[in-house]
Parts: sequence; C-alpha cells; structure tokens
Amino acid sequence: MSDRPRSVLGLVFLTVFLDIVGFSVIFPLFPGMLDYYFTAEGADSLIGQVVSGLQEFAGDDRNAVQTLFGGLLGSVYGLLQFVFATVWGGLSDRIGRRPVLLITLSGTFLAYLLWAAAASFWVLVLARVLGGAMAGNISTASAAVADTTSGKDRAKGMGIVGMAIGLGFILGPAIGALFFGWTKPEADLESVARGASTGATFGINPFTGAALASSALALVNLLWVLRAFPETLPPEKRGQGRSERSLNPFARLRTLSFPGVVRTNLVYFLYLTAFAAIEFTLTFLAAARLGYGHAELAWMFVFVGFVIAFVQGGLVRRLAPRFGEARLARFGLVTTLPGFALIGVAETSGTLYAGLACMAVGSAFVMPCLSALVSRYCPADRQGLALGTFRSMGSLSRAIGPVIGSLLYWRFGSAAPYWVGAAFLLVPLGLALALPPVPDEEVEAA
Repeated sequence: MSDRPRSVLGLVFLTVFLDIVGFSVIFPLFPGMLDYYFTAEGADSLIGQVVSGLQEFAGDDRNAVQTLFGGLLGSVYGLLQFVFATVWGGLSDRIGRRPVLLITLSGTFLAYLLWAAAASFWVLVLARVLGGAMAGNISTASAAVADTTSGKDRAKGMGIVGMAIGLGFILGPAIGALFFGWTKPEADLESVARGASTGATFGINPFTGAALASSALALVNLLWVLRAFPETLPPEKRGQGRSERSLNPFARLRTLSFPGVVRTNLVYFLYLTAFAAIEFTLTFLAAARLGYGHAELAWMFVFVGFVIAFVQGGLVRRLAPRFGEARLARFGLVTTLPGFALIGVAETSGTLYAGLACMAVGSAFVMPCLSALVSRYCPADRQGLALGTFRSMGSLSRAIGPVIGSLLYWRFGSAAPYWVGAAFLLVPLGLALALPPVPDEEVEAA
C-alpha cells in the first residue's frame, strides 16, 4: 500500500474513532446527568418537565425513569447523525472529502467545548445536537477509504474503520467513567447540584472533565486533517446531479439502483437496530444484576471494544479476500445470536463476558463486511452517496435502538431486549443469505 492511502487511513481512523467516542462517552453518565440537572434546576425546568413526562409514562420507578431518560438522550445523537451522514456524504461527492471533514471536525470540537460548559440542561442538549450532526462525517471518512482502496482491498480499509469503531467503544465509556465528577468528587454530586446556580447557563459541571478530554482528541484530529489529509476525490470524479440532494436517506437509496445495495442496507439497518438496543441497555443490566459501578462498566466496554478492534483489525482484513464479504457477514450474524441470548440469562460475570465476546466477534465481522459490500456494489462517483446512505441507516438504528431497548427493558424486564434481539436477528440473516455477488467476483468467476 502506498504512503498516500496509509496517510488517509490513519486520518480516517482517528475521525471515525472520535465519532464513536462522542456517541459512547455519555453511556456511563446517564444516571448522574439526570440527578445533577434535575437537582440543580428543579421541577419547573426543561429537565424537570422531561422527568415529569417520564414519570407519567413509567410511574415512580427510579430505574425505569433513568433507563428511559438515557434512551431519549442517547437517541438524540444518533438521530442527528442519521440525517447528516447522507448530507455530508452527498456534499463530499460534489466538493471533495477534505473540506467536508474540516467543517465537521471544527463543529465537533465546538460541540465538546459547549458540553464542557453546560451548566444548564438545555445547553447539554444543544451540544449533543451539534455533535450528532457533525458526527455524520463518518460517511465522508468511509468514502475516503473507498477512494483510496481497490475492490479486493476494500474490506481491509473498512476493517480499519471498524477497528476505529471498536476502539471508540473502548475509550468512549472509559473516558466518561474515568472523568465523571473530575471537577468535584462523585460522592458530593448531589450537594454540588444543590449548590449550583439555577440561573447559570454556562459553567463547570461534574461532566466537564469527560467533555474536555474528548475535545482534546477532537482538536488533535482537526489539526492533523488540516495539516496532512490529501484530497482523495479528484474533480473529474465528482458528481453533479441535483437529484441526489434529497435529505431523505430512503429516497437517496432508491437512486442507488445497483444490485445488492438496497438489501445490504436493509440487513445493516435491522442488525444494528438490535445491536444498539442491546448495547445501550448493557449498563443498566450490569448495574442491576451484578452491582457493577462506573469502573466495572468501563472495563466491560473496554473488553467489547478490544475484541472488536482485534477481530476487525487482525482477522477481517485477512479473511475477506479469501472467503468474501457476504460469507463473513453471514458468519457474524450467526455468531451474534448466542451472544445476545447469553447476556439475557447472565447472572454471573463469566456468563456476561461470554455473551459479550460472541456479540463483539459477530459485530466485528458484520459491520465492515457490509460496508465493503455497499462500496463494491457502487461505481466510484457514487461512493460518498452510497456510504453516506449506508452510515445514515446505521445512525438511524442508533437513534431508534436505544428507545426500543429501554422500552423493552422497562416494560418486560432486563432480559427482554436480549431475547427479542436474538430472535429478531433471524430476519437480517435471512436477507443476507440472498446477497448477490459483487461485480468483481462475477468477472473473476467468468
């Protein structure tokens, strides 16, 4: 591989990694956020109205309110990423990858600074909205990988993207847990909230440390792209069609009328919806059943992320040229299913970690292989649009998955998201069995 693709992959790795850190850093903080802002601002504030609505829906069960609150706040980021993944991907097809990455990374840095100074709940929400919109650049980063890798090596490049996702899930929750209460001792959180000025909009809060740590990573990424990222899409390959500018990813998907594209996107959407529901409720299940605190929860995500990073960075890139992306994706779907079931029945850390291992290995095969398939099904001038739509489907899954998971968890018990998720995986598995061969493979077979 030449120095230019290596440079691109390194920068793409950091960009995608930061997107996932932004999504996952908040996971261990949900209960603390609810307690802090509600205590500081009172029942008549925005957070008070949110809590009141959740209590009317779920009753006075504190755990249910916290779970549903986390589901709603977690979905905000995914929903904005869903909308803007397609916007940024399509825009990068017209003006190039580099300017889009510079715009979005600047916005990401500002979003973290806004969160660091969020003394009021509405500022926190605004920061999450801005961060989610900017995180849609994952589609542009994926398109840059497609620009600089050949068909056979596409899964290797997407494996790098997948490894960044895995490491993002390692450090995201770990950063959140490590820096939670960094400015004030965690034991004094309620007293800190009671002493906070109810009229203050900006100021230091117990979550400032996690936000500043994330902003430092964002600044490094921005400066690195500004200094070293080469434009990967030459002007002659940039699309000009106005028909591709719809904000509706499903409408854009209809413009990608290449064999296999729609089915692959649907498999990814269904799989990641189930995965996001399980991923989100993990913290609540581990805390309720096994008594995990912030440190144990952080190590749990470290384990999942390490497995994902190892498989995607070490195995997928070597196995894909030999077995093909479609076959590896089906293997990943089959492997994920028992993982969900094991987590659903886990009463010990050993059973929980066995389920986490299966889930992590399965997702490590599914996600980069489906991404590579979408890219290989489409021509060069549609890579940004195709991968933008694909990533947008994944972001929609991350928007609705936490809500579905929290509703199942609250209404039917802690095992419900996992058993429902395991059964639901049969749907994308059935669709994946009929994926067509990619054009390169058809030529080689002939």
